[in-house]
Amino acid sequence: MFRIILGKGEDKRIKGGHPWVFSNEIKETSGEMAAGAAAEVYDAGGGFVGTGYYNPRSLIAARLLSRDHIDIDSEPFYRERIGRALAYRRSLYPAMTAFRAVYGEGDFLPGLVVDKYGEYLSVQLLTAGMDVRRELITSVLVDIFQPKGIVARNDVAVRSLEGLPEQVEVLHGDIPGTVEVEEHDLRFRVNLLEGQKTGHFLDQKENHLLLKRISAGKEMLDCFCYSGSWGVHAAAFGAAGVTCVDISERAIALARQNALLNGVEQVMAFEAVDAFDRLRSFKHEGRRFDVIVLDPPAFVKSRKALKEALKGYLTINRRAMELLNPGGYLITCSCSYHMEREMFRDLLKSAAVQAGRNMRLVETRSQSPDHPILLAVPETEYLKCFVLQAV
Repeated sequence: MFRIILGKGEDKRIKGGHPWVFSNEIKETSGEMAAGAAAEVYDAGGGFVGTGYYNPRSLIAARLLSRDHIDIDSEPFYRERIGRALAYRRSLYPAMTAFRAVYGEGDFLPGLVVDKYGEYLSVQLLTAGMDVRRELITSVLVDIFQPKGIVARNDVAVRSLEGLPEQVEVLHGDIPGTVEVEEHDLRFRVNLLEGQKTGHFLDQKENHLLLKRISAGKEMLDCFCYSGSWGVHAAAFGAAGVTCVDISERAIALARQNALLNGVEQVMAFEAVDAFDRLRSFKHEGRRFDVIVLDPPAFVKSRKALKEALKGYLTINRRAMELLNPGGYLITCSCSYHMEREMFRDLLKSAAVQAGRNMRLVETRSQSPDHPILLAVPETEYLKCFVLQAV
């Protein structure tokens, strides 16, 4: 197996549990390695650090899968890792049929994401190391889950950093146009081939339950609604009215279907319009709401884009705060890893000052536990969810 030798003093973070080796931390390699090749990592003194894979084209040049000497090109390795990940989810959600079954670094399988939607799997092979092992991984997934179909949602920009194409492929069986899944006794249609992310926002399922105690009899605004999961939950929990806003006509059509599917269409309204503009026009119209949800896509794709993205987050949160009735709630989220939790909190404080509102911090939350966060790997935590109340 190829060897990677770290520079002097470059092993502290990695020995502390972080799986990434950056290219500038490597002193030498034992030879020319193809993208995705298995390799063992050693410190500058020759001590063994771990086994992983290498990509000379990536800034993150190596990712560790184990701290032992192990064959990462064997079915037993993936069967054990994926089986362990699934057992953890089953302990969390014994009866749930839709959840994240494998979460990359959070399950010690960096570069691999597996989402289960009933009898179908949606996977992402985000790195060259996982992409070159797609047949091996697919075989193990078929063996463990016995799915009717597996789709690879590899249409994500991060693959370009690994020298990989962005594409959608069916790896096993057949994938229908839409599948139906359950969440908290509600039903949602999911487009596995063309939907956002892998088809559905599985990371918010615990946070949706926040609405159970604050939405009954209230008027709610759901911005960046996508498939309407926040809005449908609010309506099912007894909201008097729910307005769903998304710039995508396709998303609004899916949200309408989900409202009909759950028999809550009578209290829901849908608008295919830019949320930034609609928040401003609601103010001019004198509209006010008791609950507002802001769950936008990631504005911050890289640290370089942070400054411009902060302006966007500040604008939508200020405008939302201006629309709240006294005592109203704002549930505001950021799924941008580069938007750190304290940074987001400071931004919300600034938005409140600009809106002229006193806002109470009721609760802070994160992603659902089927997206496990490792203390040694801060990159595994990305979702920030703040619950605020106008006082």
